[in-house]
Amino acid sequence: MASIFGFRSRNPARDRQTDVARLDRLAKLFEQIAAEIEAEKTGLESRYRKEATNAAFLVEAMENGSASDRRSSEVSALTQSILNSERRIAALSRQGGRMRELRHSLDVVFDENTTTDPAATVEPVRQAGAGRN
Repeated sequence: MASIFGFRSRNPARDRQTDVARLDRLAKLFEQIAAEIEAEKTGLESRYRKEATNAAFLVEAMENGSASDRRSSEVSALTQSILNSERRIAALSRQGGRMRELRHSLDVVFDENTTTDPAATVEPVRQAGAGRN
């Protein structure tokens, strides 16, 4: 498109393709980070359950007299580990929620550009967003 001043602007469809590609890269990054957060949380929850089970059996054994009172330091260590795990799981849950919010906000930005740009003719590439919540 040429104007009387010799300035050439890009084709709106090309602009749209650039925007879609940029938003798609960002969406994939958010989803990758969300997957990392979820993997860490899943592993931590598994270890948390094992520690909680071990602590429960150890406390029960101590109460029944089948374990020495010297093992109380193990109970204290397990208790501290369980508390730390609970805090981290809560933090990871919040982080995962933020990643979902950020990912959703990309859709909002994309949709706003679609509704305000009547020349937008390129279909959105939402491969990264397929199957999200």
